Amino acid sequence: MHGCDDWEGLLDPMNSHLRREIIRYGEFAQSSYDSFDFDPHSKYCGSCHYPIAGFFEKMDMMHYGYRMCRYLYATSNINLQKFFQRSNSIRSIWSPHANWMGYVAVTDDEDEIKRLGRRDILIVWRGTVTYLEWIHDLKNILRPVQFRDNPHVQIETGFYDLYTTKEEKCTFCSFSAREQVLAEVKRLVEQYKGEELSITVTGHSLGGALALLSAYDIAEMRLNIVHDDESNKPKKIPISVISYGSPRVGNLKFKERCDELGVKQLRVINVHDKVPTMPGLIANEKNKLQKYLEDTIHFPWSYAHVGTEFALDQTHSRFLKSSSDMASAHNLEALLHLVDGYQGKGRKFRLATKRDIALVNKDCNLLKSEYGVPPKWRQDHNKGMVRNSEGRWVRPDRSRVEAHPADTAHHFAQAMKIAHDPSYDFFLP
Repeated sequence: MHGCDDWEGLLDPMNSHLRREIIRYGEFAQSSYDSFDFDPHSKYCGSCHYPIAGFFEKMDMMHYGYRMCRYLYATSNINLQKFFQRSNSIRSIWSPHANWMGYVAVTDDEDEIKRLGRRDILIVWRGTVTYLEWIHDLKNILRPVQFRDNPHVQIETGFYDLYTTKEEKCTFCSFSAREQVLAEVKRLVEQYKGEELSITVTGHSLGGALALLSAYDIAEMRLNIVHDDESNKPKKIPISVISYGSPRVGNLKFKERCDELGVKQLRVINVHDKVPTMPGLIANEKNKLQKYLEDTIHFPWSYAHVGTEFALDQTHSRFLKSSSDMASAHNLEALLHLVDGYQGKGRKFRLATKRDIALVNKDCNLLKSEYGVPPKWRQDHNKGMVRNSEGRWVRPDRSRVEAHPADTAHHFAQAMKIAHDPSYDFFLP
């Protein structure tokens, strides 16, 4: 289910267990949208609506059996400014530098661990519900990753910047998103040493790009290699990426390195969505030859997708109207609807899990009007305003959110120590 054989034989016809896993991880990715404060009038704009302890309860996701471990934050110095949400309120108390970017969780329900056959470390990255505004910020410039001494492995500059930048003056960005992830993975692998573990990373849109980048980083830094006490031999924790509508992340050498490291990715896309063709989309007639050369010869400097593609077509659903709206084609809820109805190539579209079709219109307008579901219906009751004891309408204060666990620096230092420990070198591909 998590790609040890690159999902061969599971997508056509569609395996029912895999379908549920794809939808399940998609709902984790969707939770990063539903819990994020996008409202520029809010003094908390750019943060998560809910405290860590109550997140899964508020999201009605307790039944999945995961425990929240930490929130992730990021800042950016150069690109992706349209992606970041800022408050217009003069009373803003949220960071002027940071945005909430997702979370790390782990299975703690014994029934779920038994069902999976292991304890799953889950990393969720927030993407963007706005369509091409953010992707136009990408400069299509590749830069060396330099997590290892290999200048040929390169990724898009904006993704690298968002993942690695930190702001010392900001409580939430004193550690980069990268440092936060690596520290937490190191802590959890150490905490559950001796157990069967897996690492699953998920995200939609830009979140899908960050999912692949962080999965590669974890593998490249060897944080998924543990010593088996019984056999006294090293063992790899499997790393899987389930991404939705993700753009390309790096060049051909990046793809090849991910393959060498055993990073598995299932890329779920809508064939009408343009984001998975970016960066590197060449629209001009004069560049058709260059595009052909990139697609067929794969120059090292050209962008390349990683993993297995699971392509879906929105025109196959009888519930969706004919639309050329690019935002709808990129919508995550619509994509999960397509996963639910897909049976295999040439097979009739039929909803398998009876997932509520009203969810399609949560953030878009793609359902046929005959189903009576208003477009973009999800919103906070009274836009988050409540009446206080004085009879005034205000936004309620939120509990203070811990920026980073106190042991973040320690576990990141330990992660870097493992990454440069020569005793692990024999296990490198």
